[in-house]
Amino acid sequence: MKRSLRKSIFKKRWLFTGLRLLLALGIAFFICQIQLDYLESMFYDLRVRLRPTPATSNKIVIVNIDIKTQEMLKRLPDANDTTQLFKQLNLARPKKILYTQDFSEVIGSYEELELLAEAAAQIPFVVVEDRKLPEVGLEEEFQLLPPLQNIQVISGPKTNDSQTFAKDGVSRRIVVSLEGAPLLHAQVANEITSRSPNFKYRGQFEYKRTNQLYINYRPADTYESFSFIDVAEGRVPLENFTDKIVIIGRDTRSNALDYVSTPYSRDVLAMSRGELHANMLDTLILNNSPLTTPDWVNIFITCLIAILTVFVVLTLRPARGLMILGIAIFAFAIVAWALFATLGLWIDVAHPFLAIFICYYFFIPYRLIIENRKSWEYYQRNTLLTQVEELKSNFLRMMSHDLKTPLARIQGMTEIALRDENKLSSKQIDALKNIGSSSEELTDFVGSILNLGRIESKEIKLQLKSKDINALLSNIVQNLKYLAQQKNITITTEFEPMFSLKVDEDLIRQVFTNLIENAIKYSPENSSILISTEEVDGRLVIQVADQGMGIPKNEQPQLFSKFYRSRNVRDGSIKGSGLGLYLSRYFVNLHKGAITVESEPNKGSTFTVELPMNL
Repeated sequence: MKRSLRKSIFKKRWLFTGLRLLLALGIAFFICQIQLDYLESMFYDLRVRLRPTPATSNKIVIVNIDIKTQEMLKRLPDANDTTQLFKQLNLARPKKILYTQDFSEVIGSYEELELLAEAAAQIPFVVVEDRKLPEVGLEEEFQLLPPLQNIQVISGPKTNDSQTFAKDGVSRRIVVSLEGAPLLHAQVANEITSRSPNFKYRGQFEYKRTNQLYINYRPADTYESFSFIDVAEGRVPLENFTDKIVIIGRDTRSNALDYVSTPYSRDVLAMSRGELHANMLDTLILNNSPLTTPDWVNIFITCLIAILTVFVVLTLRPARGLMILGIAIFAFAIVAWALFATLGLWIDVAHPFLAIFICYYFFIPYRLIIENRKSWEYYQRNTLLTQVEELKSNFLRMMSHDLKTPLARIQGMTEIALRDENKLSSKQIDALKNIGSSSEELTDFVGSILNLGRIESKEIKLQLKSKDINALLSNIVQNLKYLAQQKNITITTEFEPMFSLKVDEDLIRQVFTNLIENAIKYSPENSSILISTEEVDGRLVIQVADQGMGIPKNEQPQLFSKFYRSRNVRDGSIKGSGLGLYLSRYFVNLHKGAITVESEPNKGSTFTVELPMNL
């Protein structure tokens, strides 16, 4: 029967565990179907900002049409200024020159533009069209008007997540190729690194007709830059441009179209387009784009987090559960950051974090229902136990009071019978003495029960009076002298003279009567008992030492417990209720004192009571 019950309970536990597991997996799978690009991009940007700055290839230099150029020219550079710049750069022999602004905006006469076109033909010059992708079959739509028609214009679009992905306007991606054909950045990177046109870059993924990857960003102002006017007028050493990719851009802080938002900042002027193209090129040259984890990895992590959350919520206490979940979230965030900072591995954290949130708030009401049901059961049990305890107390109190009167009559009648002038036989005398001693034991037990009831109902209040403890102890010894004489036990007293102190005489009398009576009961015949008093550090110390059977070390901690009796005397002929020492400790504690015991088997016991001199 017990075995089948255990099997049934075991099966139910596994059933509930399986249901929780399935529910957690279902929630995790559902969460993974939700597009959280905006939230995940926020976490991605945070990791970008917190990681160490990636190294550059040292192959890119920026020439900016900046505020200094405007101030010196009193205008934007025209065709003649640009021609002069090209001639200076031609002397430096750069690898590639990329012009990131609209080249058709360069102002000049037809003859000046012809000279500009001739200067551009002498250098590896390319105009970057970063506003849109070319239409298939319409690649010539980017061609400039005469006389600049021979200048090469290649599409190298800058992206921003305004309509797709995070939809927050931040530029995070590079378009590597369109329908398999490499675009500007891939062409330049392949040319610099001698890679094949079909080279597949790290982190590359397909999106519609293109192949894209994420930019491995550096903060703004990372790349070395020079003022347009300084380079054009020869104030910059040419070796700064030799064998470098030179990007010509504009950084005048006056036109928002010249800037992009980045993971480092979403400010309108966060980073110039020239720096954006530098980051895009360096990502391809170094082939270190962030690598996104496969979908199955994200689903697996989300499922693990969901399972952990469900079992933490349903099995642990709320405070402990929150602490474990907090540690799990922190540890997961640290691991995700470390993998991104060291290996460039991008782990999805938005879905696992959402799984924690949903699972926690989904299962908390269920946990509260369970806890409320348990609380209600505990309340009902406590109510029942309280009623039982009250019934027990009332019964003991009633029984004790009802027993006291007949016990007193029995004792009285026994004494009268023993004093009767009519001669009694020895057997009758022994029987009457047994009746008397038994009634005394029962009277003591009834008294202990009454005291216990008073303790449990908190009815005991101290009635303090000044009392000479030495006189009180002498009186107790005198009352128990007959009991000691029956076993030929010598009671020795060593009382130090002292002032009276305030105590509840009745309670203290019960304490020392119990201690001295126990010493007599459990001591062998022809032994001795020492009772001493002394004042130590403002406290009265009373000791009762016997030469009895002693108490084992392992039983001493339980000695003052309710209804406890030592194993040595439990099966012996000496009767007891197990309440004497419990009541003694309680009464001593009421006096702000303490009671302790020192004992060794077969060497006797010493009970020490300490009472304050000024209560």
